[in-house]
Amino acid sequence: MSQMQGRWLAAARSVLDRIEATQMSAIAEVAELCAHAIAGGGMAHLFGTGHSRIPLEEMFPRYGSYPGFHPIAELSMTFHTQITGANGQRQAMFIERVEGLAEIILRNFDFQHPDLMIVFSASGVTAVPIEIAAGSRERGMKVVAVTAVEHSMAADPHESSGSRLLDHADVVIDMCIPIGDSAVLLDDIDTPVGPVSTVANAAIVNELKVQTAALLADRGQLPPVLTSASVVGTERSAALFEAAYEEHAKRLARALGGRE
Repeated sequence: MSQMQGRWLAAARSVLDRIEATQMSAIAEVAELCAHAIAGGGMAHLFGTGHSRIPLEEMFPRYGSYPGFHPIAELSMTFHTQITGANGQRQAMFIERVEGLAEIILRNFDFQHPDLMIVFSASGVTAVPIEIAAGSRERGMKVVAVTAVEHSMAADPHESSGSRLLDHADVVIDMCIPIGDSAVLLDDIDTPVGPVSTVANAAIVNELKVQTAALLADRGQLPPVLTSASVVGTERSAALFEAAYEEHAKRLARALGGRE
């Protein structure tokens, strides 16, 4: 058996253990904010660039999720499969460092009480996520940063103010990943492999999703949950999907103010 077998799995379990040991109170606090927003007819808006698009889609829409969460993913900064050439990774990495772009994005929406913004960025040092957080705060929203604190503090801020994402957050959820994200070192190789940020983000958003659902259910205000036909049957599954999409459309219509 190779000495490498199971190394990444062990690293991923370690990250999950650290999240459970240190971040549950922060996640519970954010769940309260999300439940308050959703029960009040608002939304928990979600923003991320690069691979931080993944937790947006993990939160909604997919089986086991429900309306009230609004993923905001700009394709110019999240469409990575081309890698080089048109729509390549170099362009995406450049764009997410462009100051002022976040304000243009935010102007597409009419954020209202009791909305909040959750910004995902492992590094927490690129301009667009930082300015999304700052701009959301200026609009009166609570801001949550899901970021890798140790990694962020070890990185040089790219934004001209010198600030980091966590500087603009009311609540910080630490992803608990190692500096540089990749978790496995090979013998005599100085470039580690095996990033763990995706599993950290997935764990955080699903724990948050479940805690928020429990709070909403206690209030009798849990929206329709997208559920597989294998669980509830074809007819009910289809009805839940339609109800969830209609509910999302209603909430999103409120937010699409398109401010000039």
